[in-house]
Amino acid sequence: MMNLLAYINWEPSPYLFDLGGFKVHIYSLCWIAAFIVGWAMMAKIFKQEGQKKEWLDPLFLYTFVGAIAGARLGEYLFYDPAAFIERPIEVFLPVQHSEGASAFFGLLPNYEFVGFSGLASHGAALGVIFTTYLFSRKYLKRSSFWLLDRLGVVVPLGGAAVRIGNFYNSEIVGKPSDLPWAVKFHNQSLGYGEIVPRHPAQLYEALGYIILGGIMWYLYSKTNKKHYLGALLGYFLFFLFLVRFIVEFFKEDQGTEAVAQMLNLGLNNGQILSIPFMFIGIYLVISSKNRPDNQLT
Repeated sequence: MMNLLAYINWEPSPYLFDLGGFKVHIYSLCWIAAFIVGWAMMAKIFKQEGQKKEWLDPLFLYTFVGAIAGARLGEYLFYDPAAFIERPIEVFLPVQHSEGASAFFGLLPNYEFVGFSGLASHGAALGVIFTTYLFSRKYLKRSSFWLLDRLGVVVPLGGAAVRIGNFYNSEIVGKPSDLPWAVKFHNQSLGYGEIVPRHPAQLYEALGYIILGGIMWYLYSKTNKKHYLGALLGYFLFFLFLVRFIVEFFKEDQGTEAVAQMLNLGLNNGQILSIPFMFIGIYLVISSKNRPDNQLT
C-alpha cells in the first residue's frame, strides 16, 4: 500500500504455497522466468543465425547449472566463507536449520526448505562463463566468444527478473531513505537493522538491466558488433557491472563483506568484485577488432 506522502509498505508472503514443507517461492519463480525469457530470446537468435534448435535444451541445462552453482558458491565464498566449515549443508542444499522442521518430506529433519535465496551475481557470471566454454567445445566447435556474445544480449532481462525476485523477497535492501518511493520492508532480515523506509535498490538495478537489455539488442541487431568476437560480451560486462557498481551506493552491505574487509578500500563487496569485470569488458571491446568472426553465417 502506498502513502504518497511517506513511503511504501511491503509485506508480501515470500511463497505461493507450502506442500509438506516444500515451499514454492516467488524468488525461485523469478529465476525460472529469467531462464524462460533467455531461452526464448536465444531461440530467436539461433533461428536467425542458422544454428541447430536442438542445441537449445542442453544450452539451457549448462547455463542453468553454471548460474545456480556459481551464484551459490560465490555467495558463500565472497560473503560468508566460514559457512563452508560451520554450515556446509546449507551451502550445497536449499535449506536452513530449524528445530522441529522437516525438509524434503521428512528426509532432512530439523531443516526447513527455504530455496536458494543466497545467490551472488558475480559467482553466477563466472559459473556461466565456465559452463559456456564447456558447451561450446562439445557442441559448437567454435570460439566460446560467439555464444558468450549472444548470452550478453539475452541475460540482462533475466537479471532484471531476479532482482524483482529479490525485491519481492525483501532481500538486498537499500539504505534508509525519506524519498516518497522509499519502501518499508517488513520482512527484511534483522541483519539489516531497524525496519525503516529504504531505497528500493533491487528495482533500481532491475531498471538498469532492462535498459541494458534494450541497448544490447540494438547493438546485436542494428550494428556490426556481432561480427567481432568478444565485442558484445565486453559491452555487456562493462555496462552490467557499472550498473551494479552504482546501485551498490544505495544498498546495505550484504553478509560479512569478506572481500571488502580484507582489502579495506572504502568500497563494498559488490563494487570491488564489479571492477575486474568492468576492466575485462573494456579490454574485450577494444581488442575485438582483432577477432573478426569468420564463421558468422
